[in-house]
Amino acid sequence: MSDAPKTANTAEPLHPLLADRWSPRAFDPEHRLTDRQLTALLEAARWAPSCGNSQPWRFGVVRRGDAAHVSLLAALDPGNRVWAHAAAALIVVAAQTVADSGASRPWAAYDTGQAVAHLSIQAQHEGLAVHQLAGFDAERVAALLPTAAVTPLVVVAVGRRAATIELDEPLATRERAARHRLPVADLLLSVRPSSVPDPV
Repeated sequence: MSDAPKTANTAEPLHPLLADRWSPRAFDPEHRLTDRQLTALLEAARWAPSCGNSQPWRFGVVRRGDAAHVSLLAALDPGNRVWAHAAAALIVVAAQTVADSGASRPWAAYDTGQAVAHLSIQAQHEGLAVHQLAGFDAERVAALLPTAAVTPLVVVAVGRRAATIELDEPLATRERAARHRLPVADLLLSVRPSSVPDPV
């Protein structure tokens, strides 16, 4: 597996934490996440912005070797289990879509996504890699959590990338592939003036 950098090809220079971040599948099976590193990741997520400072995100952390790790790993799709087992930790990211008061939180998933983005950039700063995965049995994962008041959105694999580990195909090809994104021009929407009179 090549250890060549996969820096994003951008129209303008980005901060290296953003430009160099990508989502590997080859994790070092010997690496251990320290308590300090884990705390830093969760602090980064905790300080993400949210609608009305509602902070709807919740995190279930299991480290490789924990009894719960086996259960969570079994809830992943087979295609994810073959590589995610080597990550130092798996984090269930869930959102509280209904407040304790019973009020709906329509932006909970969006806010929780921002928290994970913050976590992923802090991981990059820590020299760690993050791979977010949606391939899991949501009901099985939900059953592993202590409350039904949250909705699992994603499982995040965290660890140290292992450039020397060769994955089986087709994962090996994906690991070596260049990163690409749609150009900014393809992402822009034109905002039309409203035909409705502005309020006085």
